[in-house]
Amino acid sequence: MDFHIPRLYAILDAAQVTPYSLTQVTEMLLESGVRLIQYRDKLANARQLFTASQEIGERVRKVGGIFILNDRVDVARAAGADGVHLGQDDLPVRMARRILPSDKLIGISTHSPDQVRKADQEPIDYIAFGPIFATRSKERPDPEVGLAGLREARKITRKPLVAIGGITLENAGDVIANGADSVAVIHALLAAPDPGERARQFLGVLGK
Repeated sequence: MDFHIPRLYAILDAAQVTPYSLTQVTEMLLESGVRLIQYRDKLANARQLFTASQEIGERVRKVGGIFILNDRVDVARAAGADGVHLGQDDLPVRMARRILPSDKLIGISTHSPDQVRKADQEPIDYIAFGPIFATRSKERPDPEVGLAGLREARKITRKPLVAIGGITLENAGDVIANGADSVAVIHALLAAPDPGERARQFLGVLGK
């Protein structure tokens, strides 16, 4: 699939969506111009993920956006998500590709040049790489790779490259300048008093 990834990759982490609801933040982000949203909830069961994915996905589709579910290939297919994002410990990419319809997107997280090199050989649509900087979004984050690591990853793959980890308004431009096609943002969006306004600021820095 010829996939053009938006500059801003917004991640809705259920553990960080306060004081708003998931659907409220979804609406805020979409109204601000965000067109790619990943939903992540490490604690929800399959039914809860399915219900939330349907609600979020319906809103994203209404504006022609892309809705990605984290980790769960089965729920992504059942809920009609546009794709799934896999971690290193999730279902193997080739098995996920067998389960999902051929027009669905698959992305994968990588944390080292070797993982990027392996991912480049897989039937996936984009590669996430990081953490670029220190991150608050994981209890046990991988070591920071920095902008130098990002530049190295860029040399390894021509697939769309999503930088993740500690991305802020202040460093997002540098991340793009060092090889990322897109920046994944969690804390800097969801911790803002107005996530929609913060998303507009990111889009002002990044473009679409």
